[in-house]
Amino acid sequence: MGQRVLITGISRHLAGKLAQRLEADPDVEYVVGVGRKEPEVDLERTEFVRADIRNPLIVKVLQTTEVDTVVHLNIIATPTRVGGRSAMKEINVIGTMQLYAACQKAPALKKVVMKSTTAVYGASPRDPALFTEEMTAKATPRTGYAKDAVEVEQYARDFGRRRKDVELTIFRFANFMGSELETTLTRYFSLPMVPSPIGFDPRLQFVHEDDAVEVLYRATRESHPGIYNVAGDGVLLLSQAIRLCGKLPLKVPLPLATPVAAAIRRLGLVDFPSDQVQFLVYGRVADNTRLKERFGYTPAFTTRAAVEEFAAGHRFRRLVTRQQAESWEQDLYDFLRRTGQERFERTRGET
Repeated sequence: MGQRVLITGISRHLAGKLAQRLEADPDVEYVVGVGRKEPEVDLERTEFVRADIRNPLIVKVLQTTEVDTVVHLNIIATPTRVGGRSAMKEINVIGTMQLYAACQKAPALKKVVMKSTTAVYGASPRDPALFTEEMTAKATPRTGYAKDAVEVEQYARDFGRRRKDVELTIFRFANFMGSELETTLTRYFSLPMVPSPIGFDPRLQFVHEDDAVEVLYRATRESHPGIYNVAGDGVLLLSQAIRLCGKLPLKVPLPLATPVAAAIRRLGLVDFPSDQVQFLVYGRVADNTRLKERFGYTPAFTTRAAVEEFAAGHRFRRLVTRQQAESWEQDLYDFLRRTGQERFERTRGET
């Protein structure tokens, strides 16, 4: 009898790519994808179940399909596409809680693989040069995706203590990069001019989507319990990444970084959560030694190669038209001038 796999978040790109890889494996007997929308990619023998993992009825799906492996990828990084921060938190935290409650009641279950993020380490000026898997954030994430990921990992560890018979693998992925993906950062690097904080040039690290699919596939098919940082070798400074993408930086004073991010979000260009703003100020680098030595996989794409592949794939695709770009730039400059004038007047009034 072959392996039977359930994938959450099947409507999203990464989950669909993993399902395609599992479909091509003759030793995988059955693949079922759970999601609120149909998959983005073409799937041949993956059964699609339209369901919300926040619903306690998810336990019925696990019991009916008799899966032995659950791959939990339904962790959302940006709030806009799901209707706001409250909905995002419900999907991430409540959804994960319900899923693990269902897994607790699934006797056939032998393995859980879960997507997390290096954002659990936060981003602050006190960060170490490299974060290993044993480390925790110097400044505990208090908002957004990073906060959700910390809570989600805790649910996973609690489940692992209750079900010691189930193998648990958690991947802390660096920010995804690739020509087929659309994320906050791929949209950010697609802007006509890329905002960057004056006086800061953070170290950035990425993982290519192909490497992400590969480690998820190997963890599903092989035995690799534990927590692993997943990132391409090497780092890039923000200024280097902007140049590789063929863009020019738009220098922004640090006090205006969050207001500018909010302005870009209002213009509908990039959904900039506050934790991503911190990342683009202070950066973050995770140690991938455990992935290479214990898991046995060295990412095919370095951080630089991942950005280069993204840039090559997007060279002929514009996020906005020329007219939209000119309008956006004018709106942003107007905002900066207005905000700067308001700050000047407040300062003058206080003296």
